[in-house]
Amino acid sequence: MRRIHDFFNRRDRFAAHSGVELTEVGQGRAVARLRLDQKHLNGVDTAHGGAIFTLADLAFAAACNSHGTVAVAINASISYMKAAASGTLTAVAEETACNPRLGTYTVKISDDSGDLVAIFQGMAYRKRDRLLETADPADPADPVMPAESAGQADPADAADQAPSGS
Repeated sequence: MRRIHDFFNRRDRFAAHSGVELTEVGQGRAVARLRLDQKHLNGVDTAHGGAIFTLADLAFAAACNSHGTVAVAINASISYMKAAASGTLTAVAEETACNPRLGTYTVKISDDSGDLVAIFQGMAYRKRDRLLETADPADPADPVMPAESAGQADPADAADQAPSGS
């Protein structure tokens, strides 16, 4: 799980740019944190919904990719329960169903007091590609999983162009 943790902290450039950090990864589970700063606030000085979604999306991405195969978002939604304006937000992603091709996840985002700020629901499509084989083998800092089996590419996977990195 450490290699998946390192993979996402290094390779998810938007999450890193936004200040989101993955702190834990387990089988079907992940935790990410975001320390709120001025850049994360909207026009009424509360955490921007996009910042909260980005936090939830990184936890979702790590949880659904924790099985070692590339998984991409095919559906995601978020409901906001409470405004947050300062402190650290924590997103805990948990797998609710796991099938060979689809996985569903719930991500709960809470504030420093443990109050629920938002709930994110996501569904991921699992491709046949091994996750860490997508890393850059020429970059010694990139965590690369040894190719255990080359396997045949899924023709449907070539057409998959999901916009989210999750």
